[in-house]
Amino acid sequence: MSLLLRTYRLAPRVLEPLAPHVLAATTADALAASLSLARVADDLGYRRYWVAEHHNMPAVAATNPPVLMGLIASVTSRMRVGSGGVMLPNHAPLVVAEQMALLEAAFPGRVDLGIGRAPGTDPITSYALRHGGGGVSDDAVAHFPQYVDDVLAMMSPAGVSVSVAGRTQPLRATPGAAGSAQAWLLGSSDYSARLAAAKGLPYVFAHHFSGQGTAEALETYRREFRPSEHLEAPRTFLTVNAVVAGTEAEARRLALPNQLMMLALRTGQPLGPQLTVEEAEAVELPAQHRELVDKMAGRWVVGDPAQAASALARLAASYDVDEVMLHPVAGAYAGTDPRSAPTREATVRLAADWVFAASSD
Repeated sequence: MSLLLRTYRLAPRVLEPLAPHVLAATTADALAASLSLARVADDLGYRRYWVAEHHNMPAVAATNPPVLMGLIASVTSRMRVGSGGVMLPNHAPLVVAEQMALLEAAFPGRVDLGIGRAPGTDPITSYALRHGGGGVSDDAVAHFPQYVDDVLAMMSPAGVSVSVAGRTQPLRATPGAAGSAQAWLLGSSDYSARLAAAKGLPYVFAHHFSGQGTAEALETYRREFRPSEHLEAPRTFLTVNAVVAGTEAEARRLALPNQLMMLALRTGQPLGPQLTVEEAEAVELPAQHRELVDKMAGRWVVGDPAQAASALARLAASYDVDEVMLHPVAGAYAGTDPRSAPTREATVRLAADWVFAASSD
């Protein structure tokens, strides 16, 4: 069993998992905090570090996973870097294949391509993404299964042959590939589980976001899996929100800013910069919202190192996954340097004992 680190979002002010967030924070601050967190994870021996794709969000700067992956890989030496994920309907498949092929050439054996089909943004921004010169059609989501095949084929060293108007020519993501990025399908429903199984690809369930249907999706994937040139047997991991601190009380304080942000997302409220710990503690929630927050918290790993180790072990055993990926979501105290993420770095440090004990099993 191995435990992974997931860096899910870059925050210009206060968000996941990067800058602890103050009103003066910038995208540059978020990048600095993320790179610092990546160095810590790499030094500790974590296996993967992934970043997501989100657009036009006030507290998330992770708009371009391939660029972020290159930055992170450049300041680390051992970890795999990946996208969690590239939202394929936003992009021409050839562009994604080219980006990942270049990353694999620069950092051979260290690149993961996590692929998702959600827009990663609001409808207006989604329209702007798909109506430029990128070759993305209005019905891109409907073509998602074919787009996955296209990316994998064009990333491969052999490439593909394309015939247009009676003319056939080779098409490759890069002229001299020595290998390909490892592809994963991401999802939070049985649709993605069935597609990953049908294509014989490894599957990641977004337990950190959904928290529901995890067992059913994983069971569907394993039951319907078909061996392929990519994978002989099912391979899975899931993601989990985590806050680990010296005491349970401190961990619960640090979890509150992110819980309030997720509450706003789930209840359709406008999203803004993530609150500091002190600001979050001052928020008075109506009873129904408090119930939602408590329900979310029950699916997270929040506590001291011993509690976190126990919770992670139960999670891994319960779902029988090959790997668990941490999504460190600890908030920031007022006055924290926006170019650092000390509470999130503490989470990955304090969780490390369980990581390496589990990895040695």
